[in-house]
Amino acid sequence: MKVGVLTGGGDCPGLNAVIRSVVRKGVQQYGFEFVGLRDGWLGALQGNVVPLDISSVRGILPRGGTILGSSRTNPLKHEDGLRRIQETLAAHEVDALVVIGGEDTLGVATELSRQGINLVGVPKTIDNDVSGTDVTFGFNTAVGIATEAIDRLHTTAESHMRTLVVEVMGRHSGWIALHAGVAGGANVILIPERPFDIDQVCEQVKSRFKINYAPIVVVAEGAVPEEGRMILKDQTLDEFGHVRLSGIGEWLAQEIAQRTGKDARTTVLGHIQRGGTPSPFDRWLATRFGLHAVDAVKDGDYGVMVALQATQIVRLPLAEATATTKKVDPSLYDEFEVFFG
Repeated sequence: MKVGVLTGGGDCPGLNAVIRSVVRKGVQQYGFEFVGLRDGWLGALQGNVVPLDISSVRGILPRGGTILGSSRTNPLKHEDGLRRIQETLAAHEVDALVVIGGEDTLGVATELSRQGINLVGVPKTIDNDVSGTDVTFGFNTAVGIATEAIDRLHTTAESHMRTLVVEVMGRHSGWIALHAGVAGGANVILIPERPFDIDQVCEQVKSRFKINYAPIVVVAEGAVPEEGRMILKDQTLDEFGHVRLSGIGEWLAQEIAQRTGKDARTTVLGHIQRGGTPSPFDRWLATRFGLHAVDAVKDGDYGVMVALQATQIVRLPLAEATATTKKVDPSLYDEFEVFFG
């Protein structure tokens, strides 16, 4: 049996751990042959396929990024996308795919599964917004990076008694902002799930200055003020119809400075959250996902996604896992309000 592996969407710490795990178990226990599709769905469209064996995955466990490359390609937006993918798989005699991706990549996988392509999904995203799984790999690393940044920014904020606004990733969900903000002792945490009142934010900032304390504001890139106006630097769309987010942190700093009379600066963490070495937890989780994904292929259990529920890895129908975006529960956000302001 020949199995294809691809990584789609934004890169994420732990991708290589999944690739390594799938190939190691698939070759050693099941005698499978593997190929990698370069640059996600783009490689599937273009027929860009490379061999994968145990030697090619040796030493990649601690490496960030993905040895297969990635892209935000939506094959359903390309002419004859389904047919071209089918031709690529047939030309290379690929019997099944292991698709590693977030909501967009797995959304495509869901449709391709309906069209008869044998595949198993593995959820990855630093945003932690894939439903059905308690956590996605990459999230733990991103939170650690953001928390370390907030810790460092506290000292420089206090030295100059200014507000520092930290913009983290999170298009639809505020998981990184909430986790890193709480862990880093932020005074204001703003998430996409709850539109914010800029006047209230400024009052919370001023209350910190009253006790001679420099405030830290953590904001997810997808957060919006109550007026509902998303702040964007760039209006261009990717193939999944998403705008390139960024700008809310800079806008917030300007508003806070004008309304409070105190200096405010912005730090946008951006792709720093995606890069570098995956945390031990993400290596562990990614490895487990890979082991269970190749088991699903062996069982012929296609159209499913592996997921973490409590301590167990389970299989869920892809259609169920991609039906909604996992968002922060309002009650969870409310737990931490005592620390705001």
